[in-house]
Amino acid sequence: MANQLGKRYICGSCGTEVLCNKPGTGAVECCGEEMKLKEAKPVPSSD
Repeated sequence: MANQLGKRYICGSCGTEVLCNKPGTGAVECCGEEMKLKEAKPVPSSD
């Protein structure tokens, strides 16, 4: 999986978060496992 510029990655084990500031090939790893792409928070509606 390629690292995506400006995306945040989170470790499922310890909760560490990283922000990608240089895209490239490979995987971001922490605690011996690949970090997951962090989902964006939903924007509140303006009803």
